[in-house]
Amino acid sequence: MSDPNLTTLGDMIKAFYHDNHRDNALDEQRILDSWNGVVGDFIAAHTLEKSIKNGVLYVKFDADSLKNEILYAKSMLLKKLNSMAEKEILHDIVII
Repeated sequence: MSDPNLTTLGDMIKAFYHDNHRDNALDEQRILDSWNGVVGDFIAAHTLEKSIKNGVLYVKFDADSLKNEILYAKSMLLKKLNSMAEKEILHDIVII
């Protein structure tokens, strides 16, 4: 029999993020962690920085040609990355 006053660690973490207005932080991290798998090894190797702020993924590359490729595939990437979070977190990708 379990004690009704006990809280799971998962519930405590969710409450912490909610209390600090970071409800999407875990989903954002899941998206960042899935970047390499979504874009592939070659593009991942040329990705210098990536971060999410206010539903926008900011990505910096070391090659201008990759910037153009990502711009062409932006809508597809948004769909794939949001599917990793199982909800719509991102609404844009900005190439730096």
